[in-house]
Amino acid sequence: MHKGSCLCGAVTFDVEGKLGEGEACHCVQCRKWTGHFFASTEVKRSALTIHGAENIKWHRSSEKVRRGSCSECGSPLFFDPIDHEKHDWLGISLGAFDTPTETQMALHIFVAEKGDYYEITDGLPQNEY
Repeated sequence: MHKGSCLCGAVTFDVEGKLGEGEACHCVQCRKWTGHFFASTEVKRSALTIHGAENIKWHRSSEKVRRGSCSECGSPLFFDPIDHEKHDWLGISLGAFDTPTETQMALHIFVAEKGDYYEITDGLPQNEY
């Protein structure tokens, strides 16, 4: 069981089973949402239990995705594809986990939009989009 929360604790969550590999999204939306890039893991919806869901503020950032943050402290928590029929997963911020994640970063995406103030030097695969 993996447990996590927002900064203030108004939203907590549990994930049953193993977490997926981590990925870092460097798109403009993720950078503006988090203040840097968004490191997340994908989990099956059925493996996730959210406590305090009434404290999640959902923002539809495109026709395909909505993003969930704590309405109290603003912590960015969830990346949720709108089409649940096609996508049986959602992304969870790796930084929101309270327990060890037992996973590793595997990929960088949208590196064509990354900030100019840092370099990606970890040797992991980089997808332009």
